[in-house]
Amino acid sequence: MGHSSVDPAFNELRPWNEGRLIGAKRALKQQQVWAIRFYLDQHRRLRDRALFDLAIDSKLRGCDVVKVRIGDLVSGGRIRDRAVIVQQKTRRPVQFELMETARKTLRAWLERRGGTLNDFVFPSRNDYMAHMSTRQYARLVREWVIGIGLAPQEYGTHSLRRTKASIIYKATGNLRAVQILLGHAKIDSTVRYLGVDVEDALELAERTEV
Repeated sequence: MGHSSVDPAFNELRPWNEGRLIGAKRALKQQQVWAIRFYLDQHRRLRDRALFDLAIDSKLRGCDVVKVRIGDLVSGGRIRDRAVIVQQKTRRPVQFELMETARKTLRAWLERRGGTLNDFVFPSRNDYMAHMSTRQYARLVREWVIGIGLAPQEYGTHSLRRTKASIIYKATGNLRAVQILLGHAKIDSTVRYLGVDVEDALELAERTEV
């Protein structure tokens, strides 16, 4: 149903996205990643630091990050160097690395958290047997970016998924590697995801002398 132009409320109607930034959220830069880590350490937010480090290294969507179980990350009493998660959206498995920084904070968090291998790494505040909601995860990311002085409307949970992939691409120009790391079925999706354009292609070409 539409609205009549003679309706007094007609002129008060606003587009749902007025004032909002629509589109892909920005990836974090390397110095911003360390700024958030420093902010979380300074405020002694161990769980949040472990969540942030896992999100950066795993490059998983928010719906997958919150559903990671302890057994996905722990084997033989130690944090794995690599883990495999089946993505909720694509039902495809994706493998990711856990760097020493992430392993250290995850180990500290899990020692405090306790639990069994079948428990979620990040439990819900309301139900300890359930996982953290994606909404709570999004609220936490908003707190973090505000905490280091970034505009919250420009960043979100997807920023964390994009961050390491963007850094790897800018360092290597290897789209195929980034495609595998993100678990994309088609490289076209990776190109759109990273926002690769002619300028990127020319910059890579200028760095290569034949």
